[in-house]
Amino acid sequence: MRIARIATADGPRSVLADGPDWIEIADPFAGTLRPTGPRHPAATATLLAPARPLVVLGMAHNGAPGDRDRPRQAFLKSPRTVVGPGDSIVVDDDLGQINVECELAVVIRRPCRHLTADQVPDAILGFTVGNDVTAVDQIALDEKLTQAKNGDGFTPLGPWIETDLDSSDVAMSVRINGRTVASASTRQLAWDITEQLVYLTRYLPLGPGDVVLTGAPGTFHPVKPGDLVEVALGGIGSLANPVVSRPRTG
Repeated sequence: MRIARIATADGPRSVLADGPDWIEIADPFAGTLRPTGPRHPAATATLLAPARPLVVLGMAHNGAPGDRDRPRQAFLKSPRTVVGPGDSIVVDDDLGQINVECELAVVIRRPCRHLTADQVPDAILGFTVGNDVTAVDQIALDEKLTQAKNGDGFTPLGPWIETDLDSSDVAMSVRINGRTVASASTRQLAWDITEQLVYLTRYLPLGPGDVVLTGAPGTFHPVKPGDLVEVALGGIGSLANPVVSRPRTG
């Protein structure tokens, strides 16, 4: 199933794909998805970020099988960096090089803590396309990654959540201005989804709508203002966002 959030005249609504339409649902995190009636043509609907997380986590040291020899480590991103399809990635001129990173993003379904491997599937609502935008020149200046990971629009998510996906071998690609510049698969990640969620929930609670960015196995590329970035995952779809400069003031 595909679950999304769309803009309506009455505000954002959670919806379920139903043929050519999106149909509104009461609670995307419920065990049974209950339609509430209103339908919206998919062709004209405005998609928003499919989740509104309280916690956004990214997995570091997870870009290649050899990273299993390094300590597992995660970093926090501000939920305020989350944007949806078509929204802008805003670049500050004084932050240096900006990279985009195509990643499989996990959306959590229920409160979870100290997960075991067999509990992980029930804790996952589904998967969406994530773009972990990074000001890479800031990494050496701030080991906590606050300066590198938290710009405006630095976590595009979308276009929707796919609930039925085998996460072990998902094709990943990055296109800049229509040209493919990187491709890989989730099978190249050092730590798989189950291992990541077991690790993360050992140290902090996660809850409905929280998001884990699971790693970029070579799926990164520098960008500049004026670029159009498209990151795509097989079985889910494509997420496009323009890169813009922060408007000058004064």
